[in-house]
Amino acid sequence: MNLLKETKEGIKRSGHEINDIIFIGSEQSGHTCTWEEFTVLADREYNAGFGAQEVANDLIIVFSDGAKMWRIEYEGFERWAYSTPFEKPEASLPITNLFGGMWLSLQQINECRADG
Repeated sequence: MNLLKETKEGIKRSGHEINDIIFIGSEQSGHTCTWEEFTVLADREYNAGFGAQEVANDLIIVFSDGAKMWRIEYEGFERWAYSTPFEKPEASLPITNLFGGMWLSLQQINECRADG
């Protein structure tokens, strides 16, 4: 797998463009590079196969809208994962309870309490 090619495809899949990138590096350590530097460093084949984990695990790419891509390992293979920018919900409903059972949502917990 070529990291640069994989990254360009990931940026496209996320709905972003190269010009949307505001940060490449590590949130934890502060290591950073420009897109131009990244293209040189990332234009390399690596083993994305089971258990290889060759690419830095704290590498992220952040976009101007707040979305980001980060490296994950899933079922033994590494790849990019994505987040979308936060969007405030249209409705603003009160929270009256945070607890209610296994894996219930705030909506489920608060509707159950309101109903009975």
